[in-house]
Amino acid sequence: MNILNLLAGVALFLFGLKLMGDGLKSIAGNKLEIFLYRLSNTTLKGVLLGTGITAIIQSSGATSVMAVGFVNSGMMKLKQAVSIILGSILGTSITGWIICLNYLDGATGIGKYLSSSTITCIVAVIGIVMCSFMKGAGVKKLGGILMGFAVLMFGMSTMSDAVTTLSEQESFRQILVSLSNPILGLIAGAIFTAILQSASSAVGIIQALSVTGTITIEIALPLLMGVTIGASVPVLLASIGATPTGKRASLIYPVSTVLSVMTCASVLYVLDAMFNFRFMDQLTNPFIIASVNTILRLLMVLILLPFTDVIEAVVTAMVKERDGKDSNRPVLEEMFISHPALAIDQSRKAIVEMAKKSGAALGAALDMLFDYSKEQFDTVEDLENDVDEYEDSLGTYLVKLTGRELTKDQNKDVSVFLHTLTDLERVSDHAVNIAESSKEMNDKEMTFSNMAVAEFKVLRNALRDVVNTTINAFISGNIEQAKNVEPFEELINELCDQIKLNHIDRLQRGECTIALGFVLNDLLTDFERVSDHCSNIAVAMIELESDEFDTHKYLNGLKDRRTEEYEAKLNEYRARYSI
Repeated sequence: MNILNLLAGVALFLFGLKLMGDGLKSIAGNKLEIFLYRLSNTTLKGVLLGTGITAIIQSSGATSVMAVGFVNSGMMKLKQAVSIILGSILGTSITGWIICLNYLDGATGIGKYLSSSTITCIVAVIGIVMCSFMKGAGVKKLGGILMGFAVLMFGMSTMSDAVTTLSEQESFRQILVSLSNPILGLIAGAIFTAILQSASSAVGIIQALSVTGTITIEIALPLLMGVTIGASVPVLLASIGATPTGKRASLIYPVSTVLSVMTCASVLYVLDAMFNFRFMDQLTNPFIIASVNTILRLLMVLILLPFTDVIEAVVTAMVKERDGKDSNRPVLEEMFISHPALAIDQSRKAIVEMAKKSGAALGAALDMLFDYSKEQFDTVEDLENDVDEYEDSLGTYLVKLTGRELTKDQNKDVSVFLHTLTDLERVSDHAVNIAESSKEMNDKEMTFSNMAVAEFKVLRNALRDVVNTTINAFISGNIEQAKNVEPFEELINELCDQIKLNHIDRLQRGECTIALGFVLNDLLTDFERVSDHCSNIAVAMIELESDEFDTHKYLNGLKDRRTEEYEAKLNEYRARYSI
């Protein structure tokens, strides 16, 4: 029965800890992750944030996994993750002090009415009333936190009652004596914590065992050191399928804890051998365990704090980069879907990279239009493949995100991204078409007349500029710059029409051939389509900014009105790109 009671107490303790942590996180909403992401720009801030957030959600593993996710998606630098994870190592010690409340029993007078059992009962009653009979999501969440605390305290009490008779067992005493060996104690603590996947739970169980009056500081210290190392298992699991940078981030926790534990243990046991510390034989209780755990973790963080650059260098050396092609794939963390603000920031970063690659593909294709090279052709194809991967990944990710509850601004951002994805991908497709036309001309030794080449160079410059204007407007979110795209698109159409007419004149004079005419027509079609897609991107930005989306209505109204500003911009472009 003692064994069954012990297991039941552990189960209730773990469940209560999870319930309380989830409730605290729910009360805080998505703000914790956003703070972690945006306010960890210095080492000290990172440590403080890591400590604070871990104290709130009661899990160093959860905080570290969040940091790994940020690094894996490219939203956070590796050095930022180092400071956050160091903070999480310290922050998880707060749970030990919460557990100590279970052992605050008054002996006489009014104190007996303030015992932990009385407080647990009162908290449980208040919690169930708030969850079951009161309205308001916030009140119900607070009730869940109180219920979690009550279950945790009841679990601790059950564990403590179950182990009280262990002190009388000789086998238990022998096990504890063996754990006084630092190496065995450290290994036992690490394995135990790795199985539980929670440092807070492992420390709580050690606190429960300490009430037997048989655990000394000499036994507790290596166990607590092992607990800090074993807590790295959930973080390591987060690296499965991660990028090389994400894998490096997941190694920060084990590397940091192993290095700091080795340092602390070496100094402590060398000094103990020299001076024979008397406190090592002192019997512990839950308060002493909590104190030792906090002091140990604080020393670990202080030891590591000056060496964040070294930790970064060590984990970087441990994981090598893959080949360049793999690193071009967008990384969109699924864990951020439940946090729309983070998911949108991550999506924005990815789609900006996609826009840059799409523009680079077109730029490379235009560069080789009259100067073909195999290397440049391969570059265009590689960039187009990257853009395709971005479209597939982002499209799937954004559709999942639309199923979440989004604010008005978040809905607008997602809509702009979704409307823009296809147009960016199509620009890179037309870049490949232009590159293939250039290859065809090179393979067949076809050349345009000098006049046609001169005209195409003007058109090429205009197309390059409209694409750059569109991409810069999209990346910066500049609506005024986006309004300059439509006059540009009209100019491109005018230039294409003029080149077609000039080609017919040259064909009639025998200065050009029908075969070249096919290539010319293909190129002009691609140029016109690229400018159309630029127009679509700009219109999506403009219309969604005004909470509407009707491309045809906007364009028809724009060209019907022919404002002075529009005409002035169009005439400016006509003067700049004249053939």
